[in-house]
Amino acid sequence: MPRLPIIHSTTPLDAAETPSNTELVDLEFSNGERRVYHRLSSRGDGAVIIVPMQDAETVLLAREYAVGVERYLLGLPKGRLEPGETPEQGANRELKEELGFGASRLTVLHNLTLSPAYMTYQAHVVLAEDLYPERLQGDEPEELETVPWKLADLHTLIARDDVSEGRSIAALFIAREYLAGRYVPVNL
Repeated sequence: MPRLPIIHSTTPLDAAETPSNTELVDLEFSNGERRVYHRLSSRGDGAVIIVPMQDAETVLLAREYAVGVERYLLGLPKGRLEPGETPEQGANRELKEELGFGASRLTVLHNLTLSPAYMTYQAHVVLAEDLYPERLQGDEPEELETVPWKLADLHTLIARDDVSEGRSIAALFIAREYLAGRYVPVNL
């Protein structure tokens, strides 16, 4: 594997010039080439995407408005971690806020990145089992519809027009493989 590039400097751009946490990263590669990249820097400690299992075969999905694509999508509950929260704590809080359930058993399965060529964003995939009813006040502008779905029917789920969010699709397949004994989380 090639040697990691040397970071000579990281310079935040003026908030007035860019709508997000954008920074310039001056890199030098092992062959001597030097480049400056734009990088979107996420705020906080990352996010969680939760795979809540109603029972051994059924996952609970949420229907939520996605302003980026201007329509309702069906996917997994998710959210940013609060300062000092572990992925398990954040997943349990988000699950209570979004679907009205807590989980007695939480397992971090994997970390997902989103456009890692220019973003620092990371989300922890957390499997939530042994659910119990408990609701916390969240920041959603409307109550989310909860939709049960059989993991055995993921092939029909991903064919739907209202299922397009890549993190949800990836997390569902990771959880299905873990529950079937074909995937073991490592180094998390």
